[in-house]
Amino acid sequence: MLEYLVLYQSESGNTKKIAAAIFSHLPGTSKDLIDITTNKTIPEARVYFVGFCVHCGSCSMIVSDFLNALSGKRIALFGTCGMGNSPAYYHSIEHSVSVWIESDNDYLGAFICQGKMPQKVRQKYESIRTAKNTSKISLCLRNFDEALTHPDILDLEHAKVFVEKILKKIPAEN
Repeated sequence: MLEYLVLYQSESGNTKKIAAAIFSHLPGTSKDLIDITTNKTIPEARVYFVGFCVHCGSCSMIVSDFLNALSGKRIALFGTCGMGNSPAYYHSIEHSVSVWIESDNDYLGAFICQGKMPQKVRQKYESIRTAKNTSKISLCLRNFDEALTHPDILDLEHAKVFVEKILKKIPAEN
């Protein structure tokens, strides 16, 4: 059994970048970094860091199904989302994903940061702009543009701090 397993689903590379940062800050060599969509067998671990890209305020079914199947594990979540750089929004995402974790697990917390979105998202916003929704669409476009540099160096530093915080919550094994 591994000490740490970092699993992630990443569509645009944002969550993969955070997963790599988390993995690099985990101590020792008893660890692995795996894309959850791979055909590779997922090994057992003492601590799972499970990452996801946010869609409609939650994670994908593959991630929720994986989380729901875990029993008696220590689990930390991490994710990236394009919409909004808001602690309140991040908290609602954490809540909607953590509900998939069964109560016999030890839920350790979550780290969520902004991630850039594909250019097609910006094009969609522009194509649906009307006189009635121009204020809302302008806000979405401003958010899109602000997200273009994320995850950035500060996000990666916050991922490191998250790992340190989680490691302090884990009792040493004898």
